[in-house]
Amino acid sequence: MMRVAVLAPVAWRVPPRHYGPWEQFASLLTEGLVEAEVDVTLFASGDSLTTGRLASVMPRGYEEPGPPVDAKVWECLHVSEVFERAGEFDIIHNSFDFLPLTYSSLVSTPVVTTVHGFSSEGILPVYEKYNRGTDYVAISDSDRHPKLDYAATIHHGIDTDAFALHPAPGEGLLFFGRIHPEKGTAAAIDVARRSGRPLTIAGIVADREYFETEVAPHVDGVNVSYLGPVGPDARRELLGEAHALLHLIDFEEPFGFSVVEAMASGTPVVAYRRGSMPELIGHGRDGFLVGDADEAVRAVDSVAALDRPAIRRRAVARFGRRRMVDGYLAVYRAILARAG
Repeated sequence: MMRVAVLAPVAWRVPPRHYGPWEQFASLLTEGLVEAEVDVTLFASGDSLTTGRLASVMPRGYEEPGPPVDAKVWECLHVSEVFERAGEFDIIHNSFDFLPLTYSSLVSTPVVTTVHGFSSEGILPVYEKYNRGTDYVAISDSDRHPKLDYAATIHHGIDTDAFALHPAPGEGLLFFGRIHPEKGTAAAIDVARRSGRPLTIAGIVADREYFETEVAPHVDGVNVSYLGPVGPDARRELLGEAHALLHLIDFEEPFGFSVVEAMASGTPVVAYRRGSMPELIGHGRDGFLVGDADEAVRAVDSVAALDRPAIRRRAVARFGRRRMVDGYLAVYRAILARAG
């Protein structure tokens, strides 16, 4: 039986209670590997939940409520734990960004890194240094960096059974994600206003000044409502009942969990044509890819003609967790075969 260590971040619990896309990926991968009869040890915070083995050096994520802790100290202890136990595993799967790469040449166990995007060009030298000795997986073709080599592109999978067609979708629009300029919360408010439809906003405040100046003044509980971060049960209802998800991003987003989750609910997505969005959204079938706010306003009315059951069927086929797990298993097997 293949033995895999999954190294998750430790900002939030795995799976996250509300926000934590990297932690969400680590959970989906771990549980899918367990279902595929892989011997998995998840390295995560102590309050994490898994059907595999759980290994932890800290009781909770450092962003979770509780006494403050030094994030860097706990991250270093966390990463070192998996590499000190490297001999127990056939593969170490790094979902923790660039820091674990600096340990990779010290062990003989192959390291696979899911690259969740690049926070800046400043971290690229680490990826370049370990490009030949480890294996990288891109989460979208759009996020492949020309200076790096990749074993594969594997889009994230989701638990499609956690989402379903809503029996009576409403007329309101939804913004779901971090409240931050690059995620386009203010743009969503503008498009909703011009469309004459109410907007519900759900997500953590990632930029307090932006929230206070560009978002909060419009929140009146009627035209614009803010729910804060929401958990899985509320997510299913919000995504399913929305007329459309507005995803008017202002950056080259490497992937979008909320986009795929909306489509798995049969809900169309109106998104700016940036980053991975053309890979995820079938224009004119799953929603619309637009270039500006004027196009977005027109698209909001056009989504009513789209076939919501067909949107869900396509999302289930393309973004089911098993498809993602099969992709990673193929990468693992190729690496182990190469190593002899």
